[in-house]
Amino acid sequence: MKTRRIGTVDVSAIGLGGMPLSIEGRPDETRSVATVHAALDAGVTLIDTADAYHLYADEVGHNESLIAKALASHDRGGEVLVATKGGHLRPGDGSWTLDGSPEHLKAACDASLRRLGVEAIGLYQFHRPDPKVPYAESVGAIRDLLDAGKIQQAGISNADPEMIRQANEILGGRLVSVQNQFSPAFRSSERELELCAELGIAFLPWSPFGGITRAGELGSTFAPFARVAEAHGVSAHQVCLAWLLAKSPTVIPIPGSSRPATVRDSVEAADLTLTAAELAELDAA
Repeated sequence: MKTRRIGTVDVSAIGLGGMPLSIEGRPDETRSVATVHAALDAGVTLIDTADAYHLYADEVGHNESLIAKALASHDRGGEVLVATKGGHLRPGDGSWTLDGSPEHLKAACDASLRRLGVEAIGLYQFHRPDPKVPYAESVGAIRDLLDAGKIQQAGISNADPEMIRQANEILGGRLVSVQNQFSPAFRSSERELELCAELGIAFLPWSPFGGITRAGELGSTFAPFARVAEAHGVSAHQVCLAWLLAKSPTVIPIPGSSRPATVRDSVEAADLTLTAAELAELDAA
């Protein structure tokens, strides 16, 4: 597996997004663990999770606990950088709410530490800006966690260029990752991707296939991806990930998966090289 860098840590060029293992339509635990193990077997060393990845109000952190269990039962589990997030909540009725207060973020980090069973979280990210709380206060809490040694590296998610610059300043130049939505169907984070490339900050595109409900439509909705995939004898999903990787050495896609087969397909994108003409065609799709 080829590697890329998040701060001081080298990770696999393709990560695993854990959300599908814990929200609506999630598989049973046996298949979930098998999916994580398939990722590790394929060389994945970055797994993205969050305390908000759960279904019911009484199971906050379901995905963190699941990931921790899967890693503990695999001999390569200790090689993985687990990236988790705080500041987004799911009350249990299918909705998403926000709490970016420093008090909540610090308490959420403590709870994530317990669920993950670690002394320090490898990468902790502020999940989503809370309009009720000044952004500087939320990021200040992440800085405090970093200074306290509760997290080893700090990131932000769902941020615009101004937030990226502000967060990096508040963190004293220690911002290592930005996790924004980016896919063939959602390209409005191009500015953020370019800024991260300029600053040397890892850019982690979430929902690279357009989201759980639309992932299967990738090849039919964006015909050039299907055409390039056919030319290479691979899936449109592999082409999508290879297209993202080609945008910048700082890009590390984190496609979600709920079955071993799709994990194995995704990681093969790290070895797929697209021509300049193909990349131009996909950019224009």
